[in-house]
Amino acid sequence: MRDDTLLDTAWVEVLSGLGEKGPACIRLWTGRALWVLDVGVGPEATSPFNPHWLEGAERVFITHDHIDHIGGAAHAVAAGLPIHCTAQTAHALPPSADVHLLPNTGQTVVEGITLTTGRNGHALGGVWFHFDLGDGLFFSGDWSEESDWFAFDTPPQALTALIDASYHLDDIPQTQRKEALDKMLAQNKGRQILFPVPPSGRAGELALHLMGKGDVSLDDMCRQTIARALQTGTLSDAAAQLTPLIEREFDPSAEFLICDTPNADAGMAWQIVQDWRDIGRLGHEALVLFTGHMTAHARAIAAQGGMFVRWNVHPPLTDQINMIATLGAQNYTPLFCSQPEDYLLEPRIRAAMLMHERSRL
Repeated sequence: MRDDTLLDTAWVEVLSGLGEKGPACIRLWTGRALWVLDVGVGPEATSPFNPHWLEGAERVFITHDHIDHIGGAAHAVAAGLPIHCTAQTAHALPPSADVHLLPNTGQTVVEGITLTTGRNGHALGGVWFHFDLGDGLFFSGDWSEESDWFAFDTPPQALTALIDASYHLDDIPQTQRKEALDKMLAQNKGRQILFPVPPSGRAGELALHLMGKGDVSLDDMCRQTIARALQTGTLSDAAAQLTPLIEREFDPSAEFLICDTPNADAGMAWQIVQDWRDIGRLGHEALVLFTGHMTAHARAIAAQGGMFVRWNVHPPLTDQINMIATLGAQNYTPLFCSQPEDYLLEPRIRAAMLMHERSRL
């Protein structure tokens, strides 16, 4: 419900994603219209999209196609709302969606307001948003600057920043993550390893890292998604090295299997887990290796025959701090972590934390 005392003033409000690793949903009042940024579900099954979050909204903007940012899009489609996203993200929308395409890198004027988008280093077709409101509003969605697969574009300055803080105060860089993964692979030599992944996320960069370390095979969903992305020219220069791999059909006997979905609760990853469990291979000759956020379903699989080794797809603490400085932000909100109040004790952050319901721009 709109606050009449703020009708002429742009403001932003976090509806979901503050104080939890929960669905992303932000409400933005431009001074003339109400917009919604991201319409997520989960990642836990207990965190659905709330259709009331769309009440009064006139447009929806989606940063990328991971379920915790796009999973509630069907509600926006049912409401007949225009949805602004990149062409890659649009592939994940219902076919009846009223899509308004955004560039991976560039500017778009929407109802007189300039929206700048840039590649977020996290997902195929994934972008951050910069709205020319007040002295600038930056919403990162999810982002990473450490990928050899995804490209990242530096955003313009913004007084207010809503940033991805999924890793909370963890400050381990990707170089150390890769070393830990390689050590684990050496310790489990001879075992077949399944990597459950989001096809538009870490599938490509894990494949790049594993090539040369053993026989790698991508399931059909990952192959198709990566092949489509290679045609866009929006990835890093190293991405082309995967061309020979995606031209080969999926081989379920390969040493390293990279398969959809990230928590092995559907898709080829779940099918393989079921097969391994049925024939007694799970946890013995075969191992499931999770590299991202694990739901209760994934944790149950890991307890039977899996491991966790993080692969950075979100910014470690130093990158979060550097982003706030790069933006010149005076106000910020750390999103997608369970204890954002811990940031109040971080002396390197010079900006004020926004935790209240609505913040003026």
